[in-house]
Amino acid sequence: MDELSSLSIIPPLSKSKYLAGLQCSKRLYLEVHHPELATPPDLATQLVLKQGTEVGRHARCLFPGGVLIDEGPRQREEALARTASVMTDPSVSAVFEGAFQHDGVFVRADILQRDSGPDGNRRSWRLIEVKSSSRVKDIHLDDLAIQSVVLEGAGLLLSAVCLMHIDTNYVYEGGSVDWQKLFTIEDVTIAVANRRIEVPERLTTMKTLLQASVPPAVEPGRQCHSLSQCPFWNHCTKNKPDRWIYYLPGSKDIAERLAKQGISTIDDIPADVPLSPSQRRVKDNVEWISPGLKTALRSIRYPVHHVDFESVMLAVPRFPFTRPYQPIPVQWSNHIEEEPGRLRHQEFLHTEPTDPRKRWAETLIESLGQEGTICVYSSYEEAMMRQLMETFSEFRSAFQSILKRLCDLHQLIKEHYYHPQFNGSYSMKAVLPAIVPSLGYEDLAIQSGAQAAAKYYHMVFVETDWVERVTLQASLLQYCSRDTLALVELRRILQMKVEEHYGSKGT
Repeated sequence: MDELSSLSIIPPLSKSKYLAGLQCSKRLYLEVHHPELATPPDLATQLVLKQGTEVGRHARCLFPGGVLIDEGPRQREEALARTASVMTDPSVSAVFEGAFQHDGVFVRADILQRDSGPDGNRRSWRLIEVKSSSRVKDIHLDDLAIQSVVLEGAGLLLSAVCLMHIDTNYVYEGGSVDWQKLFTIEDVTIAVANRRIEVPERLTTMKTLLQASVPPAVEPGRQCHSLSQCPFWNHCTKNKPDRWIYYLPGSKDIAERLAKQGISTIDDIPADVPLSPSQRRVKDNVEWISPGLKTALRSIRYPVHHVDFESVMLAVPRFPFTRPYQPIPVQWSNHIEEEPGRLRHQEFLHTEPTDPRKRWAETLIESLGQEGTICVYSSYEEAMMRQLMETFSEFRSAFQSILKRLCDLHQLIKEHYYHPQFNGSYSMKAVLPAIVPSLGYEDLAIQSGAQAAAKYYHMVFVETDWVERVTLQASLLQYCSRDTLALVELRRILQMKVEEHYGSKGT
């Protein structure tokens, strides 16, 4: 069968593919016809999906007597048949993961709650979509719009359309989780009705483009990140130049405006186009050292501590007096330079599914002592310590003293130094290869904070094999240690650059 003939046999659309089509017609086409071109979800995305599944499972606790349609993705016909059978039973108060198909679209509904209505008629249903987010988003309304169109097209009478999400104001006090307080249900029937009007026309357009023999010609742009990170970003941008106009930092409005004028690279930006200081440095593409860098580095006092924290955020809180998605500190690393060239390392990692905060704070305070500058690379470390100060009064005095000793190298570099290889980004992953190319993360099993959080979650709350747990523990320690060693080297190289640039010129 040739490619054009095979395109005429297209499986039913799903709600996820409908949403992909709303983001970008090319993404929809590639998801259906060339899914192998997608970048696999990273560890952070996998953690989000895993916690989303956990949230969906717990949400069912609020609907006792409900029936789960547990046929898998490859059992579409069986799921459709079982759903239809279960819903005819008047004793069933709710259906979980019900399967429905209409007009070439197949969906699974998180929760359908039987609604007696004011007249006692039990024929209508309340559609409830469960999300692990903390608020209603536009994408959720579009999700419910396509679901409600399919369900009503399949013959259901919907009395309401709702979104069930996490309430981050809920404080877990220990013992059993109060699911009624963890979740909140919002009736979005009216908002969804407004979006349903556009569904039929959009479906027609999507089905037509899927019949084409080639994907639509859509240039990468703002839409690639409008709903979620498109998995085809790497594929669609693989041939773009290193100084592609969309790599200009800051708002993408100016990049889009320039692209419409035929300007494809940063080097082609006319001199009279107004740019922010950060954008101007990217445009100039030269190394820049501020006169203030020497003074800033001189303010650092020995022993110099180089500190990094790692944390985990749980959708369903597990430790008393914590909220959903509250960052829970689980690890720290500290490279201490006692005097120039004399370095020692201390670290902490909580490896059990118990509350890590007190022990984490105690060991950190002991490691930091009472002397020396504490170098970090973001405002995150300060925020984390302030959070613990509010929770545990016994640490307030120690952390207040520690906060006075902080030096944020991220802010220092942003104000006083730029290298062309930053490409407008001041993240550690952009700065380190430019300043210290010999010290990267490529040799590590964990290469980002998001990956570290995902691996930690897996090690503590999922993995049961002790050998794998030991391997994960070693990987987490290596990553956090690399982060703080990177701070040591960044500061050392910056000091060398200042001496080379201003050494004979004074300040």
